[in-house]
Amino acid sequence: MAQSRSVWPLRGRAADIAVTGGVALIVVGGTVGARLVFGDRPDPGPLGWALIAIGCAAMWFRRRQPVVVVLLTLVVSGLFYVSTTASSPLLVTFVIALYAAAAEGYVTVSVIVAVMTLIAVSYGELRSPRRHVDNIALFMLVGWLIAVIAVGAVKRNRQAYLVATEQRAAEAERTREEEARRRATEERLRIARELHDALGHNLSMIHVQASAALHGGEPAQSTQALEAIKQASKEGLRELRTTLGVLRQVDEEAPTTPAPGLVRLGELVEHAKGSGLRVNVEIDGARRSLPPQVDLAVYRIVQESLTNVARHANASEATVRVRYGDDVVHVEIEDDGTGGPVTPGNGIHGMDERARLLGGEFSARPIAGGFLITATLPAGENA
Repeated sequence: MAQSRSVWPLRGRAADIAVTGGVALIVVGGTVGARLVFGDRPDPGPLGWALIAIGCAAMWFRRRQPVVVVLLTLVVSGLFYVSTTASSPLLVTFVIALYAAAAEGYVTVSVIVAVMTLIAVSYGELRSPRRHVDNIALFMLVGWLIAVIAVGAVKRNRQAYLVATEQRAAEAERTREEEARRRATEERLRIARELHDALGHNLSMIHVQASAALHGGEPAQSTQALEAIKQASKEGLRELRTTLGVLRQVDEEAPTTPAPGLVRLGELVEHAKGSGLRVNVEIDGARRSLPPQVDLAVYRIVQESLTNVARHANASEATVRVRYGDDVVHVEIEDDGTGGPVTPGNGIHGMDERARLLGGEFSARPIAGGFLITATLPAGENA
């Protein structure tokens, strides 16, 4: 993210090279320049130059070992100013190391080191002639140490804030992607379930009627079966267009027939009767409008149940009961089939899933003399 970029363009090893080289140039140049400007200043000597080299080289490790470097530069600076009267800005190495330690999160260590430094400098100035620090410089040193630690801590907090912001943004993006994938998966499952219920019912009716037409001995019976096949195929195509309506072309007319629901329960019954199955419908309670998802679920459960009866139950009669309660709608499909043990397949799993997704209950079980499917779905204002 663009927010995490700072004004300092260098990163990693390039930054280490730039800082180490720049500090070495300042310290060595300042030491040599002091001798050129003030001719009475002595040369640091071999020990002084060795300490300068150690302090400058330590800048290379300031980010990887901040505590070690801040202590090392403190010791090097102390030894330099105690062992020689030469002028040198070697204290810059300690200031930068102190800033690096605070910026890397070692604020407490930086404060302790700064306090120890001020105590040591004050003690040295009180016990010996002032060769390096006067009163004004001492106050300036206190201000510099406080400012360096504060700036380092602010940088650390800013980096932590930017990292946390980026992490939250990345997590939000992952959440949005996961939500989009979940919705896409749910939509695919919904379309697959609708296709299974709609096409499965009509194709089953076509299969039953085609068998009747092939094996029927009377022309009138064959004609009736072919009429039922025509109607079932027409209904299947209409259901397919409705289910895949999201893929409809812009210039294609929208379907004008009612959406699947209990208002079309009579059509289901007529289709089932066309296969030779007697279907009774019992309505208990005042008919009323149901939420669209609930209405569709009840319709599909009745549709799939009658399809299973016609295909597998070896039944002659089925009863559909719909009972309207205050906040629920209850539906039962009972048949007198003798098809034997039932192994739950896609149809039963699909009905169960429809009911559970709407917060309802579903059961499918054999009973004495047949099979019973029940479903209870919420139908109140909070459905």
